[in-house]
Amino acid sequence: MSLQELKAQALAWLNQDPDPETKAELQELIDNDDLEGLESRFHTRLEFGTAGLRGELGAGPNRMNRVLVAQTAAGLGNYLLSQSPKASVVIGFDGRHNSDIFAKDSAEVLAGMGIEVLLLDEMGPTPLVSFATRYLGMSAGVMVTASHNPPRDNGYKVYLGGDFNGSQIISPVDNQIAEEITKVAQTQTFESLPKSNQYKIIGPEIRAAYLDSALAAGGKVINQSLKIVYTPMHGVGWGTVEPLFARAGSEALMTVDEQLQPNGDFPTVAFPNPEEPGALDLAMKLASDHNADLIIANDPDADRVALALPTANGWQRLTGDQVGLILADEIASNASSGTLACSIVSSSVLAKVAKHHGLEFKATLTGFKWISKIPNLIFGYEEALGYCIDPNQVADKDGVSAALMLANIARQEKAKGRTLWDLLDDLGNKYGFYATGQISIRVSDLSIIAKAMASIRTNPPTELAGLPAVFTDMKLGSKDLMPTDGLRFDLADGRRVIIRPSGTEPKLKCYLEAVSDSKESAKALLDALEQSCRELLADFS
Repeated sequence: MSLQELKAQALAWLNQDPDPETKAELQELIDNDDLEGLESRFHTRLEFGTAGLRGELGAGPNRMNRVLVAQTAAGLGNYLLSQSPKASVVIGFDGRHNSDIFAKDSAEVLAGMGIEVLLLDEMGPTPLVSFATRYLGMSAGVMVTASHNPPRDNGYKVYLGGDFNGSQIISPVDNQIAEEITKVAQTQTFESLPKSNQYKIIGPEIRAAYLDSALAAGGKVINQSLKIVYTPMHGVGWGTVEPLFARAGSEALMTVDEQLQPNGDFPTVAFPNPEEPGALDLAMKLASDHNADLIIANDPDADRVALALPTANGWQRLTGDQVGLILADEIASNASSGTLACSIVSSSVLAKVAKHHGLEFKATLTGFKWISKIPNLIFGYEEALGYCIDPNQVADKDGVSAALMLANIARQEKAKGRTLWDLLDDLGNKYGFYATGQISIRVSDLSIIAKAMASIRTNPPTELAGLPAVFTDMKLGSKDLMPTDGLRFDLADGRRVIIRPSGTEPKLKCYLEAVSDSKESAKALLDALEQSCRELLADFS
């Protein structure tokens, strides 16, 4: 596209943009004939998919901004009205930059279409919107969040009511909504979209109902014996975790005060994600200073939760699979029927847990849009710190209710003079010792990921860690799973590797698993596999 064509598109966008900041950004690019800057904003459009929207804040169709969000809201509204003339939407938002503005714009656009709209009165956690969609019988729910992405990102997550029960959209719904968004973008401007302030503000009652649900799922405190450090990672978690733990009868949590209040700049962390190196440093220092028993961390929209425990060599974060095993065993031990489910990149130990307790097991594609739709689900998780302990109320991962249940399990262990490390040893002896790990390559150019996947797919290694590796191209699908962009390698000793692009971040991810009859042996097998995979991926990192 030529500079003149780009400038013409930019001027058309500029003329409808209601945001002074993005207008100024765009005007500067036009005035400076900034071909690269204009191309990056106008050469394509942020794609609306099963995860909704997610991208960097800024001007133009390839950024998150008020024009794009209004178009998205109108497209969603058209889709909902095509399904029912009595459509309704509940809208929530987190503490990221512009989340409240995007939520209000969406409310005005949807209300202007004659749709019943309930807008939450203040920022809150993502699982609250999934809960509210189902609890209030809404046609859809919208959550404005980019979860644990970098500070300059924001996003737009869509849930559906009805048969979806407040779970995320899947295909073909995403494509149908995307088509409606395209029609709006081609035919209407921000100003021409009908808008109305005839929407209802809600808050206290739905939060109270959600807290009741989370308390019932997570459980009341039997004894106050645990010293817990908590951080919401500059996000919205504290506003819900604090009243929940208080109602449960918990002792007061020690908080990382530098990270306690929502701050879209996330000033104390490189990335606001508990999985990232260094993200829990402040929490670990506080925990060490006060000889705490446990660290609980939510990501910024509180749909994920991380744990860390003290060791002889300092504090260590548990893997998502370790936390998933703890929760799975607890829930399975108290269930007479139902299904346990996890994503394909999560530990296969969950199948062992299900079999031991006489329950069903299902593996799904990555994402809670799939996990939450498993029939008779009683627990679902993914290794990226996402846990669904109450699928009949929240059909998505919920870092709030899971945090309470995990604290109570740790409390039960401490009452016996034990820690969660002891519990994990017991579970290893019970189910086998499964060690999992991940190699994550962050890129600035997404084409690197596509090239890496194509290269490995075309010329897959025939051995890894000194053993023959059986290659499966997951893009071909199977009798149990739909096609997905993944590469799987299985070794004769039970070790497994899955390579795939991240669905939410510019990362190539490599998921590793090893299993053995001891913790030490499993770790040694995993370390050897990691070294082999790093060599495989060296050209792309």
